[in-house]
Amino acid sequence: MRNPRTAVLAGALGLGLAAALGIAPVAGAASAPAGNAASYAAYERSQENADNNRAFFEAVQRAVADERAKNPGALAVTVTYNTRNAPSFRTQIARSTQIWNSSVSNVKLQEVSSGGSFAYYEGNDSRGSYASTDGHGRGYIFLDYRQNQQYNSTRVTAHETGHVLGLPDHYSGPCSELMSGGGPGTSCQNAQPNATERARVDQLWRNGLAAAQR
Repeated sequence: MRNPRTAVLAGALGLGLAAALGIAPVAGAASAPAGNAASYAAYERSQENADNNRAFFEAVQRAVADERAKNPGALAVTVTYNTRNAPSFRTQIARSTQIWNSSVSNVKLQEVSSGGSFAYYEGNDSRGSYASTDGHGRGYIFLDYRQNQQYNSTRVTAHETGHVLGLPDHYSGPCSELMSGGGPGTSCQNAQPNATERARVDQLWRNGLAAAQR
């Protein structure tokens, strides 16, 4: 969950992080700020946030399309992921993907041992947790240690996984809205998408299925 006031510092830290992870350094995407209501609202409305959300979702869709091309007979859209680089969060990731798999019908999340449409990483970053792209057509989710101690960790993970499925941030929303992220504060424990979020994901992946079949 991103803090827009540390963007300059985060950029420098991000380069080091990317090098450590062996991925191309790119701007963090779809990450919630850890500031006041005004900073949340400003980032949510920013072009940076919109561009990063779109780039991340498109990267995941491309990866899914590549996999479907290898198996054109598949009836369902499956988004694969690996957790090799986030061993401390395997429980939260499993809960988060289970939440999403039981909430939507047109797309499923499935763990693989390596590769996949996207990957989870863990570590320390002043930006907090975020979803981004690796510069090579694949996405990744970074889970920040400190933020996951401050906020409900399953909510953080499920929120970031929501970006995989195409949902943008909506920090001004209530705790009952998963994509409100850190907006409702650290007391919010909800890790479930609401009916509107579930319907939006199903709508996106009806289109995603058609796109992946072309």
